[in-house]
Amino acid sequence: MSKIDQIIADFVAVAQADLMEFEHPQISNDHLAKVMTAAVRLYAARCDALAEFPPPLERDQVTATDVLVSVCEMIRVADVNMFDLSMWHGRPRPKHQD
Repeated sequence: MSKIDQIIADFVAVAQADLMEFEHPQISNDHLAKVMTAAVRLYAARCDALAEFPPPLERDQVTATDVLVSVCEMIRVADVNMFDLSMWHGRPRPKHQD
């Protein structure tokens, strides 16, 4: 296992444990914001640079509610309005990724 694989596995294990312990989490809100910020920036930069849009989540690991709660808060933090969101959502994507 590579070093990055181990780091990711460790983070995922701690995050899964925190799903059962909201009063005394190991990952603080500040830490979670830093991780999510880095992940979102990396994902967006790769999509832009490579014109590819791979799934950003493991489909069987999240619910629609998980996604909507997270996305709604990201939209608020980034001060995105619904008009801009609808324009971005409707943008053309590479044909091989429909």
